[in-house]
Amino acid sequence: MALSSTSVRRQTDQQRLEQLLAAAHPCLSIVTPEESHTIELINAAVMGTLYPLWYWSAVRGIYPGLMEAAKSLPETENPAAALYYFAKNINDRAVCIMLDLADHLDDKHVRRALRDAIKHFRRVGGTLILLDHKRSLPPVIAAEATPLAISLPDEDELNRIVRATLHRMHRQKPVKVNISRRDLQTIIRNLRGLTRTQAEQIIIDAVSADRIFDAHDINSILAQKRQRLQEDGLLSYIETPVDLGEIGGLRNLKRWLKQRQEALSKEASDFGLPPPRGVLMLGVQGAGKSLCAKAIATAWQRPLLLLDPGALYDRYVGESERRLRQALRQAEMMAPIILWIDEIEKGFASAAAQSSDGGLSQRMFGTLLNWMQEHDEPVFVVATANNIDALPPELLRKGRFDEIFFVDLPGKAVRKQIFSIHLKKRGRDPKTFALSSLAEASEGYSGAEIEQAVISALHKAFADGVKLTSQHVLTAVQESVPLSVTMAERVDQLRQWARTRCTSAG
Repeated sequence: MALSSTSVRRQTDQQRLEQLLAAAHPCLSIVTPEESHTIELINAAVMGTLYPLWYWSAVRGIYPGLMEAAKSLPETENPAAALYYFAKNINDRAVCIMLDLADHLDDKHVRRALRDAIKHFRRVGGTLILLDHKRSLPPVIAAEATPLAISLPDEDELNRIVRATLHRMHRQKPVKVNISRRDLQTIIRNLRGLTRTQAEQIIIDAVSADRIFDAHDINSILAQKRQRLQEDGLLSYIETPVDLGEIGGLRNLKRWLKQRQEALSKEASDFGLPPPRGVLMLGVQGAGKSLCAKAIATAWQRPLLLLDPGALYDRYVGESERRLRQALRQAEMMAPIILWIDEIEKGFASAAAQSSDGGLSQRMFGTLLNWMQEHDEPVFVVATANNIDALPPELLRKGRFDEIFFVDLPGKAVRKQIFSIHLKKRGRDPKTFALSSLAEASEGYSGAEIEQAVISALHKAFADGVKLTSQHVLTAVQESVPLSVTMAERVDQLRQWARTRCTSAG
């Protein structure tokens, strides 16, 4: 009988665990919010062996595994006492699981007892598993522990979770299910990237009020997913314009996007096209690189998720790299998506020069580059950068991105279009304004600076209690100094560099 993709992937998690146990790794570190699921995996992995299985928690102390009702060993609630017991009494290939031990490792006695226990398990061939909800291992412990990542559920497993949750709720109180196969697939796709517990709770929340499961639940499910993504701080949803008409200029970029609009689809894959990997957007600050990321998501009608490199860095050794891998794995689970890495040079600044952070930036950057080269899921990366000097040369090498676009300051025609867009967005009829004169007066201004001029003019008109006029906007333009003037040398240097190395987005 053929196995589903879920069975294959879950077996891979279990098989990996079985391999580590068979190889007698003395210490495994599993960091996951899904403790119950992971315990099931551990129990299943140990079930086929003759290894004794023991658990420890601060509440129960040491108790035998696979026997929920079994009595705990007396006076073993203290983590140091439990580790001491394991080091003195485990003399075979036992598997011992410590739940949330990382919270106790600031205590020097617990830390010493753990190091002694690991040495003992290495001698006897047993395995000590540290199962935690967060990684905060001291460097000396992290060096001894083999990390094991637990996969997020794929669509097949999410399908089972949705059905099982609805059946359980229906037994408690009738639930009316009225949903097409297509809408069900949309809901399942929107649950990708979440844990099993999160997916189950979102379905419960969507159904509990009206006891109906139908297409109207799609929006509420997506809204809850966005909220949960905001909580972990790694990936966040970004709202995008309704259409590309809200974005001025960028003709070359828009033409490039139109040619690849369906490139992330299954039909494109069946045709033999590899999914496009991404673009690097270089340009003057405020010229519209962020709008480019939104333009791509709008043109391709794909969710736009922002990866904030600054949120990845952590004081614990190995934690920053783990958070980056977690974010990238989460992005893959939600594919096809657009993944936006804003100001990528700031997130990996030390990777381009002599490192002052112990090599962390280089390791983080290497992890990102390796993923960009090897990932198979349709995740399209849009990286934006302002400072070319801070970009590691490896990032600019051919093959990292499908294209490197340069976003220059807008020309007169595009500036006119940008004024029109921002006036219309604020309830004004652009035809009543002298757009050509405004465009002429704003030479050297970025799109962001033009928008701020319109806003400043609105403030002036509102304060004076009069109607907004072209003169208000013109005065606002003339009273501000654009970045292209205050940083003229840097802007010219960037333009010279991009002339022969990038494709113009305009």
